[in-house]
Amino acid sequence: MSIFVKRKSRDGEKRSPFSDSQVLRQSADREFKRQFFGLLLVIITWSLAMGWLLALVTNAQSATPPAEIGTVDVIPPQYQLGQELYLENCSTCHIALPPGIFPTQTWKNLLEDSQHYGAQLKPLVDPPRILVWKYLSTFSRVKLNDEEIPYRLNNSRYFKALHPGVKLPRPLEIGSCVSCHPSASDYNFRRLSPEWEK
Repeated sequence: MSIFVKRKSRDGEKRSPFSDSQVLRQSADREFKRQFFGLLLVIITWSLAMGWLLALVTNAQSATPPAEIGTVDVIPPQYQLGQELYLENCSTCHIALPPGIFPTQTWKNLLEDSQHYGAQLKPLVDPPRILVWKYLSTFSRVKLNDEEIPYRLNNSRYFKALHPGVKLPRPLEIGSCVSCHPSASDYNFRRLSPEWEK
């Protein structure tokens, strides 16, 4: 038996059908409002939780001291194998340079050419070449349309931009990096010599 029938029999009077529909409509409105506010509460809670998690992740990355990062860029996991292969192949003969000092086109040409600054090299083959290329192309920079492709540090505008006000030796050689970056041979360009730490 419904609440309306019980009320009708208790009161002993007749209710109009219009009042029953109003009561049903009010009940439906209250139910809709409860569902709406419940959904709103779930959305707000979800947003707060996602914001909190995002803040945790961001703080975890920014809390990593630069000395622990070592390289110029923080390398996401999907590029770390490419970086390791790059270091394995390039740092055996000379200091490996961060990709950001040359434009992407320079790195592409260096990977494709077996002539490497006067030395004949065995070119990398796939899949290691692809992994190295993904790493280098992701962290290198764009060449301007009117810019020549630089193959030497002293011709790279990126290298110059990273060293403002630094009187660079002539000729500039890769081995010169160690004088200011004592850990360059370990691919750590963040650590500077005491005179540049200021």
